[in-house]
Amino acid sequence: MVDQSAVTPFLDLPPGTIEAFGLVLVRTSALVLSVPILGAGSSFTGLRIGLIASVSFLLYAAIGEPLVGEVTPITFGLMALKEILVGLFLGFMVQGVFLAVRVAGEAIGHEMGFMVARQVDPETGVDTPLVGHMYETFFILGLFAVNGHHWILRSLGESFVRAPVGDFSVSEGLFPVVLDMFGDMFRAGLAFAAPVMVLLGLVSIGIGILCRAVPYLNVMEVGFSVRVLLALVGMFLFAPLLEPAMNGLHDSLLFWLDRALDALA
Repeated sequence: MVDQSAVTPFLDLPPGTIEAFGLVLVRTSALVLSVPILGAGSSFTGLRIGLIASVSFLLYAAIGEPLVGEVTPITFGLMALKEILVGLFLGFMVQGVFLAVRVAGEAIGHEMGFMVARQVDPETGVDTPLVGHMYETFFILGLFAVNGHHWILRSLGESFVRAPVGDFSVSEGLFPVVLDMFGDMFRAGLAFAAPVMVLLGLVSIGIGILCRAVPYLNVMEVGFSVRVLLALVGMFLFAPLLEPAMNGLHDSLLFWLDRALDALA
């Protein structure tokens, strides 16, 4: 027989503890599932569940507090909706930094004629351009190398200080921050792809001059082969420029996460 007197004190939690932990779990889930390097994709479901549960438990043990007052099901549902929006907001801020890499890959792939060559990304389950997937893989590896995943989890913990659970207020500065970040990352993506794009522009001019000099030249066949070959050579020659560009994107991730936390406050 189990001694009930020994079990009851252990389960005697303060009122509002389970509800508060549930809200922490909701915000953590929204962030983890929306960030590519943490939970995006259809595989490793058990690992994602374990990550969400462990991070939520640690965060609540460190900074969590029980909810004050009676919480009705409708009130709890509204609180959970607010936590989902906060988690998705932080996740979209991280996704916005990936936008620069995707813009660069899409621009280069389109210019070199590789948009017809796409593959299914096993993490997201969608078609991804080959060049964009390559650049994004390099960015993710660099992010892990500088412990970028720690930055994201640290920002999640700080968000509970800036925007505590159980608070219905939402800052009006969220949308301007998102718009500013997407504009900045779009410009960064174009600058990221600029060296190869300039090279391909010169190749297009050269092919045009060659076609005027040799009218019977098959432009489609020769032009496609030359553009792909020179684009690959250019990506190899400009590879040393990837390091400062990646470091700049990592710094941008820290900057925009700080801006996001300020907006939440």
